Amino acid sequence: FQMDVEIHLVGGNCKSPAERFWSGNNMIYILQKAGQNEESDLMEESKADDAIYDSELLRKESSGPVPLSVRRAKQLISLYTMVQNPHMTHLKISKPVVLPPLWIRCDSSDPEHTCWLGAEPLKNGNKITGIYLHMVTCDGPTADKTCFANLEELKMAHKIKHHSSVVMTKGFAQYELIRAAAIEDTLVESGSNIYIDITWNTVDKILQTPPLTSAATLNITLESGDPRSPVYQLYRELQFLLALAEGLKTGVTEWPEPLESESAVELVQEFLTDLKMKLDGFCTLGNKNETEKIKCDTAAVDSSIKSIFSERGDLDFAEQLWCKMRSECVSSYQELVECFTLIIRSLEHGEIQPWIHQGSSSLLSKLIQQSYHGKMDDISLNGITPIQMLLEIGLDKMKKDYVSFFIGQELATLTYLDYFISTSVDLQEQVHRVQKLHHMLEIMVSCTVLLQFKHENLFPLTQTCIKYYKENPLNEKHVFQLPIRPGLVKKFYQNDHPEIWKVDIISGHGQKEVKTTWQVSTNPPAEHMTSNNIGLLCDSTVNGDSEERMYFITMAKCSQVHFT
Repeated sequence: FQMDVEIHLVGGNCKSPAERFWSGNNMIYILQKAGQNEESDLMEESKADDAIYDSELLRKESSGPVPLSVRRAKQLISLYTMVQNPHMTHLKISKPVVLPPLWIRCDSSDPEHTCWLGAEPLKNGNKITGIYLHMVTCDGPTADKTCFANLEELKMAHKIKHHSSVVMTKGFAQYELIRAAAIEDTLVESGSNIYIDITWNTVDKILQTPPLTSAATLNITLESGDPRSPVYQLYRELQFLLALAEGLKTGVTEWPEPLESESAVELVQEFLTDLKMKLDGFCTLGNKNETEKIKCDTAAVDSSIKSIFSERGDLDFAEQLWCKMRSECVSSYQELVECFTLIIRSLEHGEIQPWIHQGSSSLLSKLIQQSYHGKMDDISLNGITPIQMLLEIGLDKMKKDYVSFFIGQELATLTYLDYFISTSVDLQEQVHRVQKLHHMLEIMVSCTVLLQFKHENLFPLTQTCIKYYKENPLNEKHVFQLPIRPGLVKKFYQNDHPEIWKVDIISGHGQKEVKTTWQVSTNPPAEHMTSNNIGLLCDSTVNGDSEERMYFITMAKCSQVHFT
């Protein structure tokens, strides 16, 4: 038992910190420096003139895992190797157990700047025959491409070290597409990211642009609520819906500042007056001009997306009411009560006979249906009732908006969407599922606007999102993946710098396979490494090129030690 070491067993659905340099899929041990509580206490008692430095040091140490010294890591690798070696009889291990692979975070304190050391058993059946050792080193960041390796020299070095006559090469490149395809040249803090991973066989040169025959996977992480999004207005509607749901749950509703010059009560009164005037011979809601006004009122849809997303033209009375009373207008609980008082009074007196969609389960819809027969239930507009009534009609309206999009674009069937629009669960869960629908909509719209995706790509992506969200809660940090042809998005990355580019040089087969990896990346290859220059562009130019990207240069080597 080593007091200075912290150990984590990583596996299952957890992402391996060493995945770029180790392709196994088993459980692995990750070793790092144990928490330094005593040192932290000492730092808090430092002199005043060292306070800034100490607090910065403490912040860095507490912000992530802390590596061990390279010397200490080598000692631990030796211990691991000894207990796996069946010939070490002096250790008196009666029944050797095959341990999971071991990876140790290193502090790069040696001349080679080692950031990882790894070891894993070589087996023949259940018998341990040797140890596979890994070493990952890293230099940089630098924009000087003269520091980059030569592919032929890398291949020759691999052949000499491993006594190989034949090697094969595999390439990998990762490009960030959301930046390359940005509509506006503005910096917006966002958790969104769309990038592509590309793999191919037979690498011709360092930093080779991937051939069109490569295998590619699109990775999408999208955070809703970007003001530049064509569906931002719908996002704002959703936020108001969430505020109502929270108010229903806690009893406290945060009312937004009204954006309209007219109050919600005035807008509802005008709406009801207009309906009264059209009662004679009334069979549809309003004329064309009113419909156009409702469309303008209910969505600020960007022209670039109108072809795939536009406001529905079949809004019923309750949905139009939601448009009048949503966050731009209603500013208080009292105002909400006054609005519903006007509506219920008009229904009770038969002044209006509004049309509503079939299948609506909201309390207001039930009152409207009852008004057709001249008898309505008595409703007390106090407590949470008005908030629940508004929440219900908002839920109905937004569900139909999302369903209209996915069915209209032939991305899903009503049966496949039934989970998201079901009324068999409570209101809070219904709101949660509507959030999932909105996240899926944002993903489809972003891929359409930024990457010009067509139905053939949007359809499988939609199915992937639906499958995930039927089984998991809302998670805007989840990475949705879609296999695609590189040619589909090549124009977005062909003239861009990769975020990661690497080549694997491989020889041998099965247990005898050995690999050398050379990689450049805009971020350090391990989370325990720190730098003030991560991902920045170089201020100077190299070989006449402007805005050369700063890269970390990483080399991963391996060797096999056989027990005899």
